Amino acid sequence: MTAYPASPPSIPASAPTRVSGSTSFMVTCFIADGILGFALDAAAGTGVPVMFFRTVSACAFWAYFCIPDLINSGDLPFQGTNLDERIVNVKGMEGFLRRRDLPSFCRSGLSNTTFQEVTNITRRTPDAHALILNTFEDLEGPILSHIQKHCPNIYTIGPLHAHLKARSISKSTSSNSLFQEDRTCIGWLDQHAPKSVLYVSFGSIATLTRDQLIEFWHGLVNSEKPFLWVIREDLVSSLDDENKVPSELEKDTKERGCLVGWAPQEDVLTHSAVGAFLTHNGWNSTLESIVEGVPMVSWPFFADQQPNSRFVEAVWKLGLDMKDTCDRRIVEKIVKEVMEVRKEEFEESARRMAKLAKESVSSGGSSYRNLDRLIEDIKKMSTQSN
Repeated sequence: MTAYPASPPSIPASAPTRVSGSTSFMVTCFIADGILGFALDAAAGTGVPVMFFRTVSACAFWAYFCIPDLINSGDLPFQGTNLDERIVNVKGMEGFLRRRDLPSFCRSGLSNTTFQEVTNITRRTPDAHALILNTFEDLEGPILSHIQKHCPNIYTIGPLHAHLKARSISKSTSSNSLFQEDRTCIGWLDQHAPKSVLYVSFGSIATLTRDQLIEFWHGLVNSEKPFLWVIREDLVSSLDDENKVPSELEKDTKERGCLVGWAPQEDVLTHSAVGAFLTHNGWNSTLESIVEGVPMVSWPFFADQQPNSRFVEAVWKLGLDMKDTCDRRIVEKIVKEVMEVRKEEFEESARRMAKLAKESVSSGGSSYRNLDRLIEDIKKMSTQSN
């Protein structure tokens, strides 16, 4: 992985990139992660256009982009502690956005470093030649229309993991996971009835306290649903010999649960036994769940996960969110709501969105066409620079 400097590197005007031997080619464009604002500075004066690729959802990007408007309207910083108070000054989200659904760093005050950096970098996006997003039009079309007023040249090419499979000649199942996957859980899933298992994973970054772990554990056991739970080695802080999990929970887990350090998530979500996904709503996990048509129980941890969670429930109707709370009664209640009480409703919504997601990356679909357009536009830049 490349280590990027804190300050922008110096690039001479019309700088060629050495490819091999004595052959060199002119740089056609830069495609940079949208949080690397220095890419604009590095390219300044070279005449080389910069395209920003943002790895978050369009709804999260738009929430970031509108933060200065929320400061001007007095919505930020928060006054009082009611996180359920409505936010009506983010266009396209007026009817359902609450304080708790804004990116988590909005709760830390205007002087928070992350708040300032993300806001400032996001507002520079219109200075880029184009914006590339890992989403699809049927999922986030209304929000994309608001973004497009500021960033006219948008390429929506997601869901990227499904798009890669759709275009790949090789059907290799090799993993690109950062962690060692425990595939024994697939055999465990094989032993369960269709749509009976709750899959639980909070991604690669989120952490829990011991108390939160215990609350989730009680809630899962009390829901009486079989569950497959990914518990990374570093998931829980302060869990040592003196702070062990209660023995009765370990016993109940052996009877109806399966714990692994890391799971092959795409294969798990594809498995017929999985009926719901308790997730932190990181964007990759959310898209993977959408593509496989798996309803969600949302427990957002930080940053973009809050708006993602709200859209899962209030807009896409793909599940329910737990409102940042970690209480065994709420865990049990919402799991049962998604997997029993409103099971057919959420499964139908999930099936419908999965169909649209797969169509978007199939030949002729919106994301398929947009990737072709992106490639052709880059080729045109190359022709024009010669």
